[in-house]
Amino acid sequence: MPETTPRGLTGLAFGGDYNPEQWPESVWDEDVRLMREAGVTMVSVGIFSWALLEPSPGVYDFGWLDRNLDLLHGAGVRVDLGTPTVVPPAWFYRAHPDALPVTEDGVRLEFGSRGAICHSNADYRAAAANITTKLAERYGDHPALALWHVHNEYGVPVSACYCDSCAAHFRRWLEREYGTVDAVNEAWGTAFWGQHYTGLDEINPPRRTATVGNPAQALDYRRFADATMRENFTAERDILHRLSPGVPVTTNFMTALSQCDSVDYWAWGREVDLVTNDHYLITDGRRTHVNLAMAADLTRSVAGGAPWLLLEHSTSGVNWQPRNPAKAPGQMARNSLAHVARGSEGAMFFQWRQSRRGAEKFHSAMLPHGGTGTRVFREVTELGASVRSLAPVRGTRTEADAAVLWDWQSWWAQNLDWHPSEDHDARERADAWYEALYDHHLTVDFAHPEADLSPYPLVVVPALYLMTETAGNNLREYVENGGTLVVSYFSGIVDEHDAVHEGPYPGALRDVLGLTVEEFSPLLRGERVRLTGPDGSELDGDVWTEFVVPRGAETVWTYADGLTGGRPAVTRHRLGEGTAWYVSTRLGAEDLATLLGRAVEDTSIAPRADLPRDVEVVRRAGESGTFLFAINHTATDAKVPLDTPGTELLTGERAAGRLAVPAGAVRVVRLDG
Repeated sequence: MPETTPRGLTGLAFGGDYNPEQWPESVWDEDVRLMREAGVTMVSVGIFSWALLEPSPGVYDFGWLDRNLDLLHGAGVRVDLGTPTVVPPAWFYRAHPDALPVTEDGVRLEFGSRGAICHSNADYRAAAANITTKLAERYGDHPALALWHVHNEYGVPVSACYCDSCAAHFRRWLEREYGTVDAVNEAWGTAFWGQHYTGLDEINPPRRTATVGNPAQALDYRRFADATMRENFTAERDILHRLSPGVPVTTNFMTALSQCDSVDYWAWGREVDLVTNDHYLITDGRRTHVNLAMAADLTRSVAGGAPWLLLEHSTSGVNWQPRNPAKAPGQMARNSLAHVARGSEGAMFFQWRQSRRGAEKFHSAMLPHGGTGTRVFREVTELGASVRSLAPVRGTRTEADAAVLWDWQSWWAQNLDWHPSEDHDARERADAWYEALYDHHLTVDFAHPEADLSPYPLVVVPALYLMTETAGNNLREYVENGGTLVVSYFSGIVDEHDAVHEGPYPGALRDVLGLTVEEFSPLLRGERVRLTGPDGSELDGDVWTEFVVPRGAETVWTYADGLTGGRPAVTRHRLGEGTAWYVSTRLGAEDLATLLGRAVEDTSIAPRADLPRDVEVVRRAGESGTFLFAINHTATDAKVPLDTPGTELLTGERAAGRLAVPAGAVRVVRLDG
């Protein structure tokens, strides 16, 4: 089995992307000295350096990288070494212009950015394999090498190409997936609008058409594009495994739903030796720490619950949003340790030294333009000491209370054209339901709809438009065996080919929910509906309503007005030993929290009303002990109850009874026993 932890690291990873090629070698000694001062233990090197490593075809210059890796090794800094295949050199594109991707409108993109790659192109694949081989042969046993880092952020900014090479590759992929053109016709429903094919050679990528094209074809092309990128990753990974045995291989994911929508991370998580992730706050006025927690939980879930590694985040502001505010004092440490609480084996940044040139020169870094006298560098150094003190946490696993079902392929399908309402947004629902769980102080695992759900007393389905029959049976079995299921509207509607399940809505879920839906009734922009409960409680919905017909389910809240007035809005179905709840409208955060509180009463989960809002408490446990992370995102000091006394690792103080967590601070208690 491949190694899954960075070679040579004995504590948590702390550091960031290091791009020495941007600086004269006279700066490198200062870099290493300051890395020692800041407590850096690992840096990522070489990710964008193909043009320097191979300045012309077949001509290599490894001298600068030799000297840099030796310097880092002498300072005790481990190296996450990149294969630079995200940025082929200008000479490569001059020789192979067809390796540049083509948009669905037929426009070929130009060289001059990053990630401008047709992943089906044979010349690119050969060149990528060659530079990867050269690097592995030279550095595969280098004493500084801790981890191999293939490519960079697959799927961003380009995932799909629509050129003729991709068309030929797509046909081969269809033949592997379906076998015959008749099977493709059946899966895609090509009888509609006369789209029938008589041979696979007639099929092209879903390029721009006169009106909406075939949704099943578009969905399969998303799958194909994702699989093609993954083929290129595994090709490089296998070279590295062969030539550099014992060193784990990764590529940096972007699991946050706010950052990448083109990659099926369930599939990718099975291919890397260590799951790593890049996360950047989306500063849109929302509670950014909730998005951070969600991304960390999602990354850990892609890793199968195992520890993972935060490979990039920012020390302060980023440079690519319309407005890029700085992080408040203490926020960098709080963000970093929140990732650690949720399973990361360290905190890495983009990047070590802030660039003077290029598109990201205003992106914050560990060592800012202002140097060591800045607030950011002082906080970096303080964080380095904190990360060092958390070494005992390494290898432990985060404990979850509930699960959220998520499927990237369902998201792709739901984002296709011509659905009942453009105001329904799968990502928005996932965010909203996660936030409600967060506000109930529940730590969440994400799970694939066909995964084993038995460990979870509560499972939430915020948006699964596409659901296989297997997944539907899985949820029925989960509820029958005592689980509590909560499902939001427009879930279970179509199968894996985007075909509506036979019979009434909600298809794959109607048995477990004990109801059918006669008709969707989306609301116009600005319209709202009231829901009333038997206890006089009221909820408020918008965007969506449905004509729900209970078939075993009981009505909990009823529509009080609108076209669906007097009909069930929220239902609860007892099935076997468990219950299944259904929510047929879009509820806001406060009402979601109310509903979720009712559903939690059906579970064994103990209420946590004694924890303040925006104070998160997360546990990691393993052979080295149990660790309680208390993270205060508020401006007010907080008290967190401790069932077991212990030692606080960041201060060294004993903690018992109620743990004091100052405003904006983090405390990590190693519990006794």
